Amino acid sequence: MKAPKIVAVASAVDLGFRYGCTPAWWQLWKGMQEAGIDLIVTPYRGRPVESPWWRTAPNPSRHEGDLYDGMRSFGARLKRDRYLRRDESSPPDTRSDRAVRQTIWRLVTPRWKRHLERLIEREGGVDAVIVFTVPMAHLRGIPTALRERFGIPVVFYDGDVPMSLPEFGGMDTGFNWYHGADPSEYDLVLSNSEGGLERLRELGARRAEAVFWGADPDLFAPQPVDKSYDVFFYGYGDKFRREWMRDLVGEPSRRAAEIDFALGGRDFQGDTGNARLVGDVPMNVFSHAISAARINLNLTRGSHASVTASSTARPFELAACGATIVSNPVAGIERWFEPGSELVVAEDGEQALAAYRELLANPAACEEMGRRARARVLEEHTYRQRAQRVLELLGLREPVITGTGR
Repeated sequence: MKAPKIVAVASAVDLGFRYGCTPAWWQLWKGMQEAGIDLIVTPYRGRPVESPWWRTAPNPSRHEGDLYDGMRSFGARLKRDRYLRRDESSPPDTRSDRAVRQTIWRLVTPRWKRHLERLIEREGGVDAVIVFTVPMAHLRGIPTALRERFGIPVVFYDGDVPMSLPEFGGMDTGFNWYHGADPSEYDLVLSNSEGGLERLRELGARRAEAVFWGADPDLFAPQPVDKSYDVFFYGYGDKFRREWMRDLVGEPSRRAAEIDFALGGRDFQGDTGNARLVGDVPMNVFSHAISAARINLNLTRGSHASVTASSTARPFELAACGATIVSNPVAGIERWFEPGSELVVAEDGEQALAAYRELLANPAACEEMGRRARARVLEEHTYRQRAQRVLELLGLREPVITGTGR
């Protein structure tokens, strides 16, 4: 049987951009290779990055992307900030946004159309094209053109629903994906969120299916390191989760000076109390940082936590490392882990502080909870299993019953 061949158009492959989805895409692409897929990845932003798990194609608009990013960074510095901030609720489609799209449609979109047509012709035998979180409007017209010319399905994979939807508008580092876009151009829209599927259909998606995030159990595994923190959280900023940062970090850290709180990452704008900042954690030592904490926090952004079964990568990564997890309430979290057995859900600061004290007083219970969480990942939540689901949804492989993650 011929290996399925897929062309992936990726928002970025370079981890240095700190795009939240990129580390997860790396794991999914590795899972695709393990599932037998011949994958060719071409980045929309930045340089192509070689790996043992996929082949690369160049970025035909790298210069334009770098120029645009430089202009945004300059604008942010003029405002004495790191990013150009968006409203957290229904950010408008501004005149500037529309002007940028018009420029992209005139200069960038035609170049990407030619690039993908040549790539598919050169490769031969391509079974599908999957677009991974590239702003949908920027490729307007391309899915229709590829389908008509090559007769292959074109899929959009949105890994950040519901935050990517127009009513939230995404992070401050990127675009509002659906303004000026036509989801009906795609044969299938994949989403990390089960609860967001109906909204994607309202926006025009002809078919929308959920593929949850997961973890690579080889990259995320328990590490034999000394404990350095009592309670640890890592994240790309606190937008959409400042309330939970206050309740699970700020207030408890002030009330319990004996508990050592640490935050990894950057751009924390809200209440972090007495937690110490430890800076960025490189991907290659992330498992060590997780294993160095007695308790790891899963602080899901409010946009994701409020829409049922809107998965994020973090709880799967923590669980794969055998971490003791305390989480804010997340609608549908029981779809992936059993609260009280495989993780703890704290409804407010009082419950969080009580959980910290109880868990820190019983290291054996912490270890057992972490073992159960990792076993659940191996059973149900590996990226090889997610890759298998993608193949099934594309009709490229018969459905199989998976029982192990390795």
